[in-house]
Amino acid sequence: MLRKTRIAIALIMLSLITFYFIDFAGIAPHKLKLLTTIQLVPALLALNIGALIFLFLLTFLFGRVYCSAICPLGIWQDVLETFSKFFTKRKKYKYLKPKNYLRYSILIGVVIAFFAGFTFLLSLLEPYSIFGRMASSLFRPVYLYGNNQLAGVLGHFNNYSLYVVEIVIRSVFSFVIASISLLIVSFLAYKYGRLYCNTICPVGSLLGLISKYSIFKIRIDENTCNSCGACAAKCKSSCIDSKEHQIDHSRCVGCFNCLPVCKKKAIKFTYAFASTSAKQDSKPNDSRRMFLSITGAGLITVPLLKAQNAMASLSKNKPYKKQHPLSPPGSVSADNLLKHCTACHLCVSRCPSHVLKPAFTEYGLGGIMQPMMSFEKGFCNYDCTVCSNTCPNGAILPLTKEEKHLTQMGRVVFTMENCIVYNEETDCGACSEHCPTQAVKMVDYKDGLTIPSVNPDICVGCGGCEYVCPATPFKAINVEGNVVQLKAKPFKDEKNKDVKVDSFGF
Repeated sequence: MLRKTRIAIALIMLSLITFYFIDFAGIAPHKLKLLTTIQLVPALLALNIGALIFLFLLTFLFGRVYCSAICPLGIWQDVLETFSKFFTKRKKYKYLKPKNYLRYSILIGVVIAFFAGFTFLLSLLEPYSIFGRMASSLFRPVYLYGNNQLAGVLGHFNNYSLYVVEIVIRSVFSFVIASISLLIVSFLAYKYGRLYCNTICPVGSLLGLISKYSIFKIRIDENTCNSCGACAAKCKSSCIDSKEHQIDHSRCVGCFNCLPVCKKKAIKFTYAFASTSAKQDSKPNDSRRMFLSITGAGLITVPLLKAQNAMASLSKNKPYKKQHPLSPPGSVSADNLLKHCTACHLCVSRCPSHVLKPAFTEYGLGGIMQPMMSFEKGFCNYDCTVCSNTCPNGAILPLTKEEKHLTQMGRVVFTMENCIVYNEETDCGACSEHCPTQAVKMVDYKDGLTIPSVNPDICVGCGGCEYVCPATPFKAINVEGNVVQLKAKPFKDEKNKDVKVDSFGF
């Protein structure tokens, strides 16, 4: 019963969280955000006291059930392990000695790196963020492709309930990282069960310190057990030593797969202090005398080389290099992102304008894969607050529409030499038409032409002007990011005055 209940809860959690990431039509209710706020690292970074109390109390009572019923990456490994049985012979696990120094060295290394400003290491290993990147960069394009194919089929029958959407890979680097993560985690799950969770994952190591002292545990009755090894063969955490009647509760993820296979009913999930001759956690390992420390994490990153347009050198246009990237509205600053964001890419996936993309080195090495504003595929809708009301980490703070209207992510910069009005002496005005705050206005130029004039103080940095600017190869109008997001000055909506006409105007 425990096993079936755990499986049902886990499948519901995995399905809802995955759909929350891949949903492009806004079908998923906003209440599903709750499932992301009860992930351990987002709760820690957001200082979500209610979620932290719930998770630590849950672990203290029942052990690491978080890893089998709440963590999407843990559930994904269970699903993969289940499906692998259909393609290979029946898999049997065996007890493996814990690699405690490696586990806790990684945990300490991640914590030290985080407080040193190198958030990328936490982002790379944190399970919820790994699954988020997999869902956003890999599962979502597959889902969109399926939608487009089905929309095409239905269109032949004059059914247009579905529509074709553009499939966009927002970051090649993040796509590669997500693909590598999927391959590594899936291989380890297929070959060794929960090896990733009990050797590499910092969340698993942290919860393991608590689950050793949990009130309810899986225990072996030494008087009844005949050491047949059936339970150990089913334990994907490799934490049951049936010969010694020992269970390493710091590695047990509470999957309960061992309970129904014991014919002697010698293994039970029971009160930790119940009368039994079963031994507690495994004895200290001799290998603990060998210290395997992680002194640092070295990452070799090869900068992406962008080919510059050959015609640029022949044109009059001036390239504009942004000094500061634009962080999402409500993120306060890049430093705030660095302290809270784990690059789960939920905001990137749910952004309806496709204006958020994972950064490469724009924020520095510590901020790799964290969200930044990019106006290649769209611009930030003036009334949209999706990302600020989606983030579970506290990296992007909630904003109302009114607050969003005055949040200045960046400031407009105009380069006259790049403007087609200046170069080609022809009408344009696209930037002004797409500016929601009138920070870009057209003023008299010459020979009846008008040219943009900018007011950075009332600009909110939405990027509408930069996105639509037709100048090539370099834009005539750009948005420069603010180091710290400011409050834009309110603008006066200049509407056409009503003209009272007493008679016909001709």
